[in-house]
Amino acid sequence: MSRFVRSSKYRHVFGTPAKKEHIYDNIKVSRSAWDSNKVKANNKFFGVCWEASGGGAFCVVPLSAYGKLPATLPLIVGHKAAVLDIDFNPFNDNLVASGSEDGTVKIWNVPDAGLTANMDTPVQNLIGHRRKVGSTDFNPVANNVLATSSTDFKVIVWDVEKGDAKFDLEGHTDIIQSCAWNYNGSLLATACKDKKMRVVDPRTQTVAQEVVSHQGVKGSRAIWLGQRELLFSIGFSKTSERQFAIWDPRNINTAIHETNIDTASGLIMPYYDNDTSMLYLAGKGDGNIRYYELVDEAPFCHYLTEFKSASPQRGIAFLPKTALDLSVCEIARAMKATGTAIEPISFQVPRKSDMFQDDLYPPTFSGEPNLTSEQWFGGENAQPKLVQLGSGFVKKEAPATEFKPVVKEESGPASEKELRDEYEKLKKRVAYLESELVKKDAKIKELSGGN
Repeated sequence: MSRFVRSSKYRHVFGTPAKKEHIYDNIKVSRSAWDSNKVKANNKFFGVCWEASGGGAFCVVPLSAYGKLPATLPLIVGHKAAVLDIDFNPFNDNLVASGSEDGTVKIWNVPDAGLTANMDTPVQNLIGHRRKVGSTDFNPVANNVLATSSTDFKVIVWDVEKGDAKFDLEGHTDIIQSCAWNYNGSLLATACKDKKMRVVDPRTQTVAQEVVSHQGVKGSRAIWLGQRELLFSIGFSKTSERQFAIWDPRNINTAIHETNIDTASGLIMPYYDNDTSMLYLAGKGDGNIRYYELVDEAPFCHYLTEFKSASPQRGIAFLPKTALDLSVCEIARAMKATGTAIEPISFQVPRKSDMFQDDLYPPTFSGEPNLTSEQWFGGENAQPKLVQLGSGFVKKEAPATEFKPVVKEESGPASEKELRDEYEKLKKRVAYLESELVKKDAKIKELSGGN
């Protein structure tokens, strides 16, 4: 009896690890237990949350700097506690945001040639969260719009150029584990420790939808599936099986597709490629990366194959399409973070022809904003700007927009009433910090057996 094989041009996609001379070695990837990807990348650089003592640090390294990096690699060292997440501005390759356990978000401007000495002065400080900042995500359409989430159960949307917290989003009842923009940057999806996935409208500061996504007590994540405007969540079942689900936000009460993966314990990092409709799932502590193809009809998600490796990954990031080698039909390149190195993995479609394969490369994200921050905060929406790769395409070397930060000067209270108000705020802050110290002392005593 013959078995029907589903037709797909991505059925034979294979992953190829970089040769030794093209691996970035001597990297100290953060060992923080916080669930972030640890690494981010763009057309020029990759950045890694660094394992540092006595404060927080991360590195930003040019993609051309292959090989063993120096032991005295220059770092960005402006945080007072561990850096938990970073994100590059999609419209300016030199601009990177970092969120830290010290409760601050900082914006850094990296020189074109990379760092030559430690950098400790950001171009912008964003102060608003009361506890550690776990995620930083730039808007994919509007320039200089950043969403951050924190263990204070809040999401804040910033105008990073002006340094203003425009929207302060509440409604979460536990730690926010992930935060992601939709395709046109109008909505956010969050995954929370209370097992719920939420759709948040930042400009109305409301939770538009919420649903219990996974019953397991371990971590979960939520992302959008590009132009499909569907939601994808990944987490654990009641029996601790790793599973994922696809949701239609127009009827979010029941998942339209759900799949159990395996019984491994590592959290899974998802990445969706809107151009190819391919979904990549990389498990922390795993050596493999599974990939799937999404379609419009049930069961919506088809398993393709997986890339296997003996070295487990701590984090992963994918390069933009404009950084790929089109001559070998490369459709994705992952930057895999192990304990001491960043290993590029090239995903390619086998083709015999040397000509440009336009069916593999539809118009892709151009790296240019379609809205200013003022337009977006004013309520306007737009689709991402796209560009056609292939003959005639020239990658822009200069940043699409210039960053002109407005640095606010600190000023004291101007009147007696302002002075009293400030005194009351500081008194409440001191009382809060003292209560936190009492809790920590009690926990330390409990762990030490009361000694």
